[in-house]
Amino acid sequence: MKSIKSGFLPVLLLFAIIALQACKAKKLVQKPIPPTQTASTAPAAQPKPKPVAEAKPPVPPVKKADLNIDAVKIQFDFNSSVLLTGSYATLDQAASAIKANPTVTYQLNGYASIEGTEEHNMILSKDRANTVKTYLVNSGVNPANLKVKGFGTRNPVADNNTETGRELNRRVEIKTKY
Repeated sequence: MKSIKSGFLPVLLLFAIIALQACKAKKLVQKPIPPTQTASTAPAAQPKPKPVAEAKPPVPPVKKADLNIDAVKIQFDFNSSVLLTGSYATLDQAASAIKANPTVTYQLNGYASIEGTEEHNMILSKDRANTVKTYLVNSGVNPANLKVKGFGTRNPVADNNTETGRELNRRVEIKTKY
């Protein structure tokens, strides 16, 4: 009886080890990157020219004197604080105008459309204003010259009962504070 127990224990341990190894998480193996050819083994390949996409006519640059900074409105998608690519040119022009007047303070007022709770819209509107501030600061504007405020659904510029109106209300306005 004692020999059965002593033989049973090693078998049980072996089974437990095998079972635990089977449960072990599998590691993902990345495919190896093929080695690049050296100049001595093959002639240098000519780079293929990139296909030229149809270029859109460039947006005429706004002169600093022509940009009414208080009229700048940056639009956003529904429930988003991510800048639309169409806003970059406007923000670049605004950054140039703001940098030209380093003693002036500007307020970035964020707004939201009526969808969602008031608490959510307040947070979203402030996030939108902070997104614009980050872009302007990354463009060289002094962050001390920019103040951020979220207004939520207050001060709509259009009717919140239509989709077009709600789109216009999802915005950040830049205002001069002197």
